Amino acid sequence: MTDERTNPGVCRIQEGRGRVKRLEIRDLCTFYGEAQVLKSVSLDVHEMEVVSILGSNGAGKTTLLRTLTGLMAPRSGKISFENEPIHGKAAHEIIKRGIASVPEGRKLFGTMTVWDNLVLGTYSLPKDRRKQMLGGRLHMVYSLFPILKARIRQRAETLSGGEQQMLAIGRALMAEPKLLALDEPSLGLSPILVTEMMRALRQICSGIGVSLLLVEQNARAALKIADYVYLLERGEVVLAGLCLDMVSSPMIQKAYLGG
Repeated sequence: MTDERTNPGVCRIQEGRGRVKRLEIRDLCTFYGEAQVLKSVSLDVHEMEVVSILGSNGAGKTTLLRTLTGLMAPRSGKISFENEPIHGKAAHEIIKRGIASVPEGRKLFGTMTVWDNLVLGTYSLPKDRRKQMLGGRLHMVYSLFPILKARIRQRAETLSGGEQQMLAIGRALMAEPKLLALDEPSLGLSPILVTEMMRALRQICSGIGVSLLLVEQNARAALKIADYVYLLERGEVVLAGLCLDMVSSPMIQKAYLGG
């Protein structure tokens, strides 16, 4: 966890997280050219935990996820997943380790069917493993998002925005991840769909056992399902704590909850 020894500017509200640590990020610095975006970012994600990253546009949230998933290389710092270093590894290696991502904008294969998009989610698995798990994994995705089963032969580009987001999450789950990194999953959805989406994400964590690292501008929605929260400003973690404590933080109330 981020602490005063690694980042003196951080305000730590409360300790108290249990379970085994899955992801550990320490002093992560990432640049676009010579412009530094992430400045000594440190955070943890544990088993059976939803961790939310809050922050305004330009805070570095997407850069953090891109660095974690191998789409960008950090200039310095460490990323460990299940006690194995993964910083600097390619994206295809990281997904094989058990980290899948749902990028902003979904990035579906629009002219391909729902079925094809889901099956493509298994590409990182060994061939024999794909055959073993395909039926069970599809059943799990359909249980979370029943509408996808009804749309199975439909092209992804013809789905509604909410259905496309469900498909993007379902495709990521087909890779059998241990940690799911999501970038703005509520973006563009109606309030009712946001509620349904967040309920499904909580079920993915508590029911399936996949840890979640959730980047969201919709703070109200994120705080309803998060266990632990980090607030990112100008590339730095400025506040971190258990969700119940963060909800009552004056900084969170003023900036994100209209308090």
